[in-house]
Amino acid sequence: MADTRVKICGLRRPEDVDAVVAAGASYAGFVFFPKSPRHVSVSVARELAVRAPVGLAKVALVVNPSDDLLEEITGVVPLDMIQLHGSEPPDRVAEVRARWGLPVMKAVGVAEAADLDSLVLYQRVADQILVDAKPPKGADLPGGNGLAFDWRLIAGRRWSRPWLLAGGLTPENVGRAVAMTGAAQVDVSSGVESAPGIKDAVKISDFVDAAKAAEDVPRL
Repeated sequence: MADTRVKICGLRRPEDVDAVVAAGASYAGFVFFPKSPRHVSVSVARELAVRAPVGLAKVALVVNPSDDLLEEITGVVPLDMIQLHGSEPPDRVAEVRARWGLPVMKAVGVAEAADLDSLVLYQRVADQILVDAKPPKGADLPGGNGLAFDWRLIAGRRWSRPWLLAGGLTPENVGRAVAMTGAAQVDVSSGVESAPGIKDAVKISDFVDAAKAAEDVPRL
């Protein structure tokens, strides 16, 4: 069985990129959302992306982005993927994918069984699906809230596109999450931080190790 692929999102400092590389993660995420403590400017994101080696997929997380913002980001930052983490409808996902020529990952919030219908809808237009915990009502952030959903909702389910499990994952619970859901890819942000927006190199290493060790656990 292939290694579990790990995405570490919300990188802000050069040492964050170094820690992600050293740990053996597959994706590095940069957040372009001013309300987030993980927000970075386009110029900082470029410096971090250039620092990342070939083979580490660089992902821009945006929330209901304007065309102007996407033009600015893609024109300056060397990227491998765009992550849409807002309320973008399927036709907008398809438009972004076609216009900017990059693979698109669409985040879908899950809190109950009825939310799974959206996963079926978005798999038709996105290259990858991020199955995340739906933020609580009134939350300022669409993700990165450190909340998990009931993983039993997606146990044994499969979609036609590659997908990642996100929401409330930590070094302590990621192995159980992978075993329960069968996820081949996982995403973490706040779960590897010492404070909001401050990544912890030891936690990053522990998380990646735990996620990869979970491949030895039978997946449901």
